[in-house]
Amino acid sequence: MKHLTLEQRYVISILHKRGFSKVEIATEIGVDRSTIYRELQRNSSKRNSYNPKKAHEYYSERKERFCYSRKFTKEVEKKVISYLTKEQWSPEQIVGYCRKHQINMVSIERIYQFIRLDKNNGGSLYKELRHQLKNRKRPVGEHKIKIKDRISIDKRPKRINNREEFGHFEMDLIVGKNHKGVILTLTERVSKFFIIKYLPKGKTAIEVAKTVNDLLFPYKDFVHSITTDNGLEFAEHKKITKKLGVTIYFTNPYCSWEKGQIENMNKLLRQYIPKNQEINENNTRNLNEIQMKINNRPRKNLNFDKPVKLFSDYINHNVAFAS
Repeated sequence: MKHLTLEQRYVISILHKRGFSKVEIATEIGVDRSTIYRELQRNSSKRNSYNPKKAHEYYSERKERFCYSRKFTKEVEKKVISYLTKEQWSPEQIVGYCRKHQINMVSIERIYQFIRLDKNNGGSLYKELRHQLKNRKRPVGEHKIKIKDRISIDKRPKRINNREEFGHFEMDLIVGKNHKGVILTLTERVSKFFIIKYLPKGKTAIEVAKTVNDLLFPYKDFVHSITTDNGLEFAEHKKITKKLGVTIYFTNPYCSWEKGQIENMNKLLRQYIPKNQEINENNTRNLNEIQMKINNRPRKNLNFDKPVKLFSDYINHNVAFAS
């Protein structure tokens, strides 16, 4: 279960005050609606008012109160070996049981790493698993290729998090059926303006960087930052920074909700290009028309203004937007 960030709590507060439903708020920040129900129930004051800063403090206090050590100690190692050899429990069953009964335990992935290391050293723990590691698509403990010099979203200023300034974008890719065909997607966080482009040469890092530069260069003076995930297709982020003079922030691993706006915009695009379709030159010929349709839709969270109007007003007249 992913925990809400302070940024998300500020968004909840703003949308809640504007009268948005809990379902709409959940959609906006990319979480399940039950998360919003629990958040407002647990962290609102006695007068039923919601303060994001206070809510985050309440959460931190509870986390500190209930957290426990997750280090792979000798005691934990003993328990893992016992559950594996005597009960033939899977790592998932071990972790699930221990969490339910508040027994100190490491993560599922950490247990698999331990089993893999034991196997490499001639051990037989892996034989206690039903699949004996044969069905593991990704070898546990292997070194992942990391994007060099990435700047974490945790360092992104509050003015960006709170949508107080125009010119901050989110970026992503959508991939066609059977991994055939790719579309680059971008959205500006204040106006919700959406930009899409088919990548005929695929999702290589160089091709992605070149396309981003081509799409945003006409607005270079207005583009201040881009937030994206840790896909290796964004490894050439320095080329974008050099050309556009922007800061690029990367979300935390497996936290796609930290760029929830582009995730939601991708869903709008899927109305025209469903997941069960390959992406190719034929079904992307009308991408400009699709982009225009999406940007011409009045949005409730923009007070029923159109993204294209807000984006154009700022670019052409330098109009300041309120968050």
